[in-house]
Amino acid sequence: MSFNRKAQRQIRHLRIRQKVKGTAERPRMAIFISNKHMYVQFIDDVAMKTLASASSLKDEASANLAEAKVIGQRAAEAAKAANISLVVVDRGGFKFHGRVKEIVDSAVEAGLKISEKPPKPPKAPKAEAEKKPADKKAKEKK
Repeated sequence: MSFNRKAQRQIRHLRIRQKVKGTAERPRMAIFISNKHMYVQFIDDVAMKTLASASSLKDEASANLAEAKVIGQRAAEAAKAANISLVVVDRGGFKFHGRVKEIVDSAVEAGLKISEKPPKPPKAPKAEAEKKPADKKAKEKK
């Protein structure tokens, strides 16, 4: 068994692909990132067809976070043109941070949905007033 990074990513990707399946109603948003380019495909695994795609091949920009945001927006536009609104994300064995996260976040901002559930509201931090009485009680006990 090989222990290089490429082989490990491929093993992770196979493990992810066992759980993530794309259908016509909810295609798989497959993301691949190389050192020079980024690719996004919307795949129907049942029919074994690529429904839409976007990549950075035509751009002269480097594969950085700013370019990832552009690719995510392009991917969402391509998905809308193919009547795709709900997808399941396949991160391709990559960690979900950096460029992969930026692609998904910008696609969601452009109108693509990755979940049928409504987004959770952000948690409000606890008020300082609640903490102060507890501190006073702790001081009184001493």
